[in-house]
Amino acid sequence: MKNALISVSIPVYNEESRIERAIRSMQDQTYKNLEIIVVDDHSTDGTRIIVEKIAKEDSRVQYHLLPSKAPKRTNWRGYDINAGFAARNHGFLLAKGEWITTQDADDASLLNRIEVQYEMAKKYDATLITIQWMQLSERVLGKQLDIDRIITEKTEKNIIIFPDTLTAQARAQRGILMIEPIHKFIPFPIKWFPYTRKLFYRRTDAYLGADNSMLFHRKVIDDGILFRPRNERTWGVASGRGTGRDFAYRVAYLYKNSYSLKLPMYLWGVKSQNQEYSNYEKYLI
Repeated sequence: MKNALISVSIPVYNEESRIERAIRSMQDQTYKNLEIIVVDDHSTDGTRIIVEKIAKEDSRVQYHLLPSKAPKRTNWRGYDINAGFAARNHGFLLAKGEWITTQDADDASLLNRIEVQYEMAKKYDATLITIQWMQLSERVLGKQLDIDRIITEKTEKNIIIFPDTLTAQARAQRGILMIEPIHKFIPFPIKWFPYTRKLFYRRTDAYLGADNSMLFHRKVIDDGILFRPRNERTWGVASGRGTGRDFAYRVAYLYKNSYSLKLPMYLWGVKSQNQEYSNYEKYLI
């Protein structure tokens, strides 16, 4: 039986030097039945030219211009309060796949990332499944993670965070005044003010998985669950870059069927290594 179509949403803004790398890491995935949806948030550099050239060579790749410019990107303190959520949502709404995943334009993925997420999602009948990350570098690009060896050494049970943990974590974050949908009418600075914060954001723990590369079933989008602007997020952070975090927690809270894999398969372009998985390069093949 043919594997399900998986849609990949890639938001992009002025990434002419890195967008090709991100797309190639999707094109070269071991899982081939993909549609790669690149949504351009009105870049002013050569991003469009690069993506359209790739799309001519590979029918799985699509270029779309966001219909209207996303809201203001930064606030008065210089925090990015957009972080691509409007472009990513547009990609979700264009998606035709039974499953949907995400990829940032300035990062990449190990080549069996989507295959592993999909197979584990099917095996456990998950609604959403996340993974972990390792630092992006030239020496890890184009590699796969040896999952069989990891499972042999660590056992499958020990590399999975199960729904009860993730659901409990989502529940523990919410303050007593974080009431849907009323809270969105209260300005974020008031909710985040030190003396009122605990009433809305009881805790601000990071999600136990990389929320920039989650794979989820399209029923989530069909149910109207999308990335939200900062003031509407139940699981927020001050910087405004918590769109994926809010989405992942929301799905865990509503569906109670999210899983997270302790497998660093997303390649994040940061300056330091993920210390918890610093020795995982030995599993690259």
